[in-house]
Formats: sequence, C-alpha cells, structure tokens
Amino acid sequence: MDFAPSPRAADLTARVKAFLEEEVLPVEEGYHRDLAAARVDGSAWRPLPVVEELKGKARERGLWNLWMPRADHVPAVAEYAAEYGPDGGDGLSNTEYAPIAELTGGTTLGPLVMNCNAPDTGNMEVLLKYGTPEQREEWLVPLLDGRIRSAFGMTEPEIASSDATNMAATAVVDGDEMVVSGRKWWSTGVGHPDCKVFVFMGLTDPDADRHHRHSMVLVPADDPGVTVDRMLNTMGYLDEPLGHGEVSFDDVRVPLSYAIGGPGEAFAIAQGRLGPGRVHHCMRLVGLAEMALERACRRGLERSAFGKRLVGLGGNRERIAEARIAIDQVRLLVLHAAWKLDTGGPLNALSEVAQIKVAAPTMAQKVIDMAIQLHGGGGMSDDHPLAGAWVNARALRLADGPDEVHRGMVARLELGKYGASR
Repeated sequence: MDFAPSPRAADLTARVKAFLEEEVLPVEEGYHRDLAAARVDGSAWRPLPVVEELKGKARERGLWNLWMPRADHVPAVAEYAAEYGPDGGDGLSNTEYAPIAELTGGTTLGPLVMNCNAPDTGNMEVLLKYGTPEQREEWLVPLLDGRIRSAFGMTEPEIASSDATNMAATAVVDGDEMVVSGRKWWSTGVGHPDCKVFVFMGLTDPDADRHHRHSMVLVPADDPGVTVDRMLNTMGYLDEPLGHGEVSFDDVRVPLSYAIGGPGEAFAIAQGRLGPGRVHHCMRLVGLAEMALERACRRGLERSAFGKRLVGLGGNRERIAEARIAIDQVRLLVLHAAWKLDTGGPLNALSEVAQIKVAAPTMAQKVIDMAIQLHGGGGMSDDHPLAGAWVNARALRLADGPDEVHRGMVARLELGKYGASR
C-alpha cells in the first residue's frame, strides 16, 4: 500500500497549493463581503465576476477538471482529457486526487473555480462511465468546459430517502419516451443560472428486483414541466450561487435515449458514482478541518484572557492536540479507501467508503466546533468562515446517506465475516 503520489500528481498538487495561496485565498474575504451585499439587493444568485476571473486563471494554469479519473480506469476519459482535463492528457487516480481535494476543501471558491465542485463532478463522471456518445456530446462537453452546471435529483420530501427503495418519483417508459414525474428536494446547484440539466433518479418498474427498479434520466432544466418550487436554506445558509432546491417534475417527457445506461440501471450507476464522490467529500472535509485548526491555533496564540494566552486556558492545548490526531487519522483512513477503490473498484471498498463517510464529517464538526469556541462570539458570525464550515460538516453527516446507513453497512460487512446473513 503506497500513498506516495506520482511525480505528475505531486506537481499538480503543488501547483494547486500555489494557485489557492496566490489567487483564491486573498480574494475570499472580499468575496464573502460582496456576496453578503448581493443578498441585500437580491443579486446573490448571479455569480460574482471574481468567480469567472478565477476560472480563467485556473484554466490558464492547467488546473481544470482535476477530479477526472484516469483513462485506464474509465476509458472514455481518453477522448476528453487532452482538451478538458488537467495538464498531462490524463486524469488522476482517487489516491492521487485526494491531496488536491484536501487543499481545495480549506477554501470556499477552490472547487468551483477549478470545475471540481459537487454535484457536477459526480454527474460528469456518470456520463463518462455510462453515457452514450450522444449524451456526452450534448451534456458532458459543456459541463467539462464549464459553460453549464447540473443538479442531481434523488432525495424526496415525503419519504425516508435514506432507503432509496422508498422512492416515489417515477421515470416510466412510454414507447420511445420516458415520462418523469415527482418532487425532489436538496437538489444542489438548481439556484445557479447556468444549471441546465438534472440527473433524475426515479422508479421505472416496481415489479423488478430491488436493484433494477429505478432509472437515471437526463432532464433539461428548461423543460416547461420542471419547476423550482423554492430554495432551501441549510441552518440559515442558502449557499448562493448554487443552493439546494425543491423541484417539481410534472409529466416531463424526454427521449428514451436520455436514460443513462438504459432503464433500470440506476442502482448500478449510483454504486459507481458514489464511491469516488464520497472520497472527494471526505478529503475536502479534512481540508476544512485543517483550516479550522490553523485558525484555532492562531487565535489562541494572538488573544489573551485572565493574564494568559487562550491556548493556555481551559484545556485548549489538549484540544488542539486531539484535533491534530483526529485529522491525521481520518486523512489516512480516506487515503486507504481511495487506494481500495483504485485497486479493486467500488465493491472492493464498500466498508472503507462507508467508514470515511461517518468518520470525516464527525471529525470535522468537532474540530470546527473547537475553533468556534476559541473565537468566542465572533466564531458564530460570518466575520469568520467557521460557522459556515460547521454547517457544511453537519450537513455532510446526512448528504450521500446518513451516518446510520453507513454504520449499518460497516456492521453488516463485518458480521458477514462470521457467517451472519443480511
């Protein structure tokens, strides 16, 4: 097991670090200030000019679509990597991309301006792995080029979406069309003016076996039957300019050819989509925790109370030590999951991916909470990025499946070693 990056991956990681330090981090404070002003005048859903400026700089530096998997893992990458991928004409393995995801996770704008943000990365990977040439030409190319954004429609308001077999929304075959109906929520990205397509998951055949009942279908966002009913806030944050929306699909008819992988293949596609996406999420959380720990240390050294620096009060040194230990533990756990995905695919890493999905957001939430405490009242305000970071970590204990589902997976696989049935 070797987590050492290839020379190319190490070079890209160093260049990402330089780009973030030179171009992104210096403008983030101003970005948040301008975004707050845009909320007042109602223009926050239009991306601020600095976003497009940074996207151009990222592309000039060859730091674009760094999430793209290697062609020997996903053959279709070979067709697109030279024009739309990172420098070198190929993508990166999960293990190679993980340190880059960590670096971007400590920033607000990094993933977005390098075309590495969810849910677009997952949707693009689905099209690379399972899309037809026609689907890729119509939707993947503009996504890779950064001209459009996308959303993923799976979670529903009326059911327990932690069990996907509960899904009520439908994607029914009708001749040479699919009819898409239902209501989705927490569809990330729908607030962006460039969101042009949904990857919609719906029930196709309730009589099929449980793993072949559902389909993933491409649904144009501008279809008259698609309505964004409202944008949802996450503990007060709307996450402009992407956001999370509740969306109605009212008998939307699309060509049967818009079904990704064919009708009934959604679960197989989801299995291939979620593993790498969870690694990305978890490594970004490691980066988020690193940002919080750095701010906690600086704050604790700069401020004094009761005649002592904050780091010398109330067990804060021990808390800082525990945070360092926890971050390093989770980083190694995520790298191990990434390595397992690279060497054996999703089925080889079911337990490991479930483990990191529990460990990473829980760790990040605790570290950020400690940093908030050291910042006092300011830590709960938007004067520092910690409150928003905490909300992000807390939300990711539900997104892509709640902790309980992942713990259940780990326990089932562990008990299976000793003869226990499902």
